[in-house]
Order: sequence, then structure tokens, then C-alpha cells
Amino acid sequence: MPTSADPPDPPLPEDVVGQIGKHLQLTLVELVALALAGKQLQWNAYGREFLSLHRHLDRVVDEWRELGDVVAARAAAIGIPPDGSAAAVIELGDLAPMAVGFIEVEHANDALCAQLWEVTVRVRQRAELLGELDLVCQHVLVDVVRELEEGLWMMRAQLSD
Repeated sequence: MPTSADPPDPPLPEDVVGQIGKHLQLTLVELVALALAGKQLQWNAYGREFLSLHRHLDRVVDEWRELGDVVAARAAAIGIPPDGSAAAVIELGDLAPMAVGFIEVEHANDALCAQLWEVTVRVRQRAELLGELDLVCQHVLVDVVRELEEGLWMMRAQLSD
């Protein structure tokens, strides 16, 4: 009989949970990395549209953190301990880091759009794979993709000429 200190049994077969866990964990660390990149750019961007970008980044960073919470909650619900630590982001994340130092607003927006596009494509691919493993997890990632794609649209429109 499990004790209260034991983790909950996952409602899915163990081999399936392992596969799902990989996809959810990668998505979580990418969302954490996106949020960190957004804050880095928010602190270091300068130029004519600074205030607009600064305010927009406040919103999207919060959205990415909330999406990370949703992904982490789903992982925990099926018995996978989510890891959003700096060590996990460094170990598992492979997004190119944002350049250190000040950056002109247009270049900051372009750099973040590139990362956002990359993460969106990856999460979309994971969502497709999860359709064969667990429809609930697929639904979570489909919602993440929807939010990321909308955010990308807004970021691109933010400073278009």
C-alpha cells in the first residue's frame, strides 16, 4: 500500500508516461527559456519603440510563465515531476542565448520572434506525437501552440514597418 510520501501512480502505462514526460519536460524548459529571453530583452532594449516593446514583453513573459505552469501541472498530474530549474534549462534547452548587452528594439523583437517561432514549431511537432499517446496531453500542447502562435503574430505586428 503506498504511503502519503509516495508519488501518485500515473494513470497511464509507465512506458507511455516516460515518452510523454520527455515531450512535456522539453516544452517546459523552452517556455522557461523564452520567458528568460523576454526579460533579458526587456531590460536591454532601447530605441524609438522601447516603451511599446517593454510593455508588450511584460504581458508575453507572464503568458509564457502561465503556459509553463499548465504544462508542469499536466506532467505532475500523470506522475512526472516537472523540472523548471536553471540546471534543467541549461541541460535540456538548446535555444540560442540572447546576446548580452543593449540591443535596438527592432533587433530585440526580431531575435525574440525567431526564438518564439522555433519553440512554436517544436511544440506543434510534440503535440502531433502526443496524439498517439495521450489526448489530454496533446490538448495541453495544442493550447500552448495556439497561444504561442497568437503571441508570434502580435510580436511580428508589434514593430512592422
